[in-house]
Parts: sequence; structure tokens; C-alpha cells
Amino acid sequence: MKTGLAGTLLLDDALKNIVHRDGSRSFKRSKEHRMIPLGQHSCFGDFPRDMAPKAWGKVKSKPMRKSSSVPALPTLASANPSTMHTPFAGLSGNPRGFPSGPPKAGAMRVRNVVESEFRRFYDRGDLPIQIYHGAVGGKISWKVEVDKLDYHHYLPIFFDGIREKEEPYRFLAIQGVYDMLEVGGSKVLSVVPQLIIPIKTALNTRDPEIVCTTLKIMQALVLSGDMIGEALVPYYRQILPVFNIFKNKNFNVGDGIDYSQRKRQCLGDLIEETLQLFETHGGEDAFINIKYMIPVYESCRLS
Repeated sequence: MKTGLAGTLLLDDALKNIVHRDGSRSFKRSKEHRMIPLGQHSCFGDFPRDMAPKAWGKVKSKPMRKSSSVPALPTLASANPSTMHTPFAGLSGNPRGFPSGPPKAGAMRVRNVVESEFRRFYDRGDLPIQIYHGAVGGKISWKVEVDKLDYHHYLPIFFDGIREKEEPYRFLAIQGVYDMLEVGGSKVLSVVPQLIIPIKTALNTRDPEIVCTTLKIMQALVLSGDMIGEALVPYYRQILPVFNIFKNKNFNVGDGIDYSQRKRQCLGDLIEETLQLFETHGGEDAFINIKYMIPVYESCRLS
């Protein structure tokens, strides 16, 4: 049996634990830096700080949110107050120093992952799923028939969980999305507007692993039924800005061999594949809308 996307991510996590034995790529380290949700210490909640100080010792405090998305550029006077109200060059022509350059834009900086609705619903026991441990690579055991689910209620919740990086939330959300798209048929089309915010939130994490997972799921979404590609065209302005950032992020291995090519983890190639699917299944207005958001995109249909 071919291992799906959710099972492949499980194998990748196991490989990371073998390669990075110092724990630098573990969930615990990510939680200490608040890059992923902390979760609960037990099924009954968190331990009190005075009774379990080690459980809270290494966790950083919550970062303060910026009031503006664009930081103020530092000026020469703010960098060195002693040079305020003085020219850059003296009377003799000798320079008084070098002005500080602009800061990094941080467009590709990984954002922290906020807690998803899927995690909250699963911890509360409101989802009709559980892990079936008898299959190779993992499988979901649904408590009801998938085609009888209320897609307007459950599909957005599962899509909201694709940005999770911790198990079992990630596996259940991703595999649940694939199971629902496989048998959804015409039910998926009417739910597309509710899927835009979860997709946009996952893409805006700028995490390469989450972005790759989201791109693969979006490809499955477009291919899951008729007219879904056309239904996504009005929402390109919410989805494609992150595509434009990572479009040229390819693996430069020279004359080497990319042995992980079968995993499809190259962001540039995945974005190109997804855009071509959007153009092919998006109707006659798809290309002009893609070109408006990503000017360097070239059509796969026009010669």
C-alpha cells in the first residue's frame, strides 16, 4: 500500500529524530521558543507553576505583537545620537561614519503557529475520528460514513488543522482532509469559500514544511471535483501572495542528486505545479488573475 502524505510526514519526523539527536529539531524545542502551541501537560490540564516549575522553566514568555506590520527604518541619528544635527562629512571632507543599512524585511521568516480549531475540537472529543493502528503508515478509523458527514461543518475544521506540526493532530487533520476530498464529490464545491481562511493562515506561517503540505492539499482540492478550480479564482488575492514570495525557492544542488525528490519538498516546483493546475482547471479568467498576482508566471497553455 502506498504511503500517503500524512504517513510520509510521520516517517520524516522519525528520520529527523535519528539525524538530530541533540533535540534541536524536536517539538519540545519548538514549544520552548513558542513556534508551535504548547498544548497541555496532561489530559486534565496544565500543572500549577509552583508544583511543576521544570515544566515551565524553559518556555519563553509570549512575544509582544507589533502595532504595525512594517517596522520603522533606523536612522543615523537614532543609531548614534552623538551625530544628530551634524553633516555626514566634516569640513575637512573626512567621513564621520557609515550610515546603518535597512533591516531585513523578513518575508521568508517562519512565523509561529497559532492553535487551530482542529486541536480544540479533537481535545474536546467532538470529531468522529480515531487512529486505526493496524495499517502500515497509519490510517483513520471514522465513526460514521465519510460521505454522510456535514461538509460545511467538518471540512473547514480539518483544513484548519493542516498547519499543525505535532502529532496526532497533524496526521488526523491531513489524512482526514484527503479522505473527505476523495468521497466528497459535489459537496466540496459549496464549502470552498469557507476553506480560504484556513488555507491563507497555513500559508502565512511561512514554514516550508507547512507550505509544502498546504500546496499538496490544494492540488488535491482542485482535482477533487468539477468547477472547484474556477471557484478558487476570486480568492487568488488571498492565496497567491505567499506563492509569489517562494516561487523561486528551488534546491540548487549543482550536478548533485536530490535523493528526496520523491517526497516533493521543493517549494519552487510545487508552486509551479499548483499554478499550472489553477490555470488548467480555473477557466478562461484564471491566467490573467494569476499573472496579476505573480507577474513572472508564464502560461502552460499559451504557446
